[in-house]
Amino acid sequence: MMTCLAALSLIAVAPVAPATAKTPDTWDNLHKVKSKRLDTVYLLPGADFRTYSKVMLDPTEVAFQKNWQRDYNNDTVGLDRRISDEDAAKILSAARSGFEEVFAKAYQQGGYQVVTTPGPDVLRVRTAVIDLTVNAPDTMSAGRVRTYSREAGGATLVLEARDSVTGAILGRAVDSRDIGDNFVYRRDSVTNRADFEQAFGHWAKISVDGLNELKTLSPIDANAMPAKK
Repeated sequence: MMTCLAALSLIAVAPVAPATAKTPDTWDNLHKVKSKRLDTVYLLPGADFRTYSKVMLDPTEVAFQKNWQRDYNNDTVGLDRRISDEDAAKILSAARSGFEEVFAKAYQQGGYQVVTTPGPDVLRVRTAVIDLTVNAPDTMSAGRVRTYSREAGGATLVLEARDSVTGAILGRAVDSRDIGDNFVYRRDSVTNRADFEQAFGHWAKISVDGLNELKTLSPIDANAMPAKK
């Protein structure tokens, strides 16, 4: 059933995947499968997604790439252009709220009720945006300095799908990408937010489409799942 593997390229369910050159073939009893749209995808053999008509979205975790703020400040000319802890907190807050809004809207438009309590028909989706970088973050004292860049930055999406009642892990996925990789133009909070929201929307659509596809293929055939890249 190679169609099962194609469907897995759409799923967006997971939290933290090992950042190694070669990811393991199994992880917490999940099996790695081929994916055309996401970097790494794992699913539970025999998982059945047909019962889920609602989703419960956990608060999104957001984290910068390690030492991003320090390195950005070290490379920045002028004290007034450096990122303070307050600036960094505002960036994380904006990313978190923007991501959550986009994902909730995508599931609602996809016909899924977004709820806040567990239930037998509720899929719990945990999300995180890690390794976040921003190429031209605005500061209150930015003055007339202008920054031009092809990308707004970068981020890694990590997702996990669980049964909301039992807590059983059904799938995980990880996807890293440059944000706003189109053409060089002026970067500021407005252009950055637009590109990040577009990327978040793309990930959200993959998530919703993937859940729909997996429901038609459930229960997941374990014999069709093992797939080494």
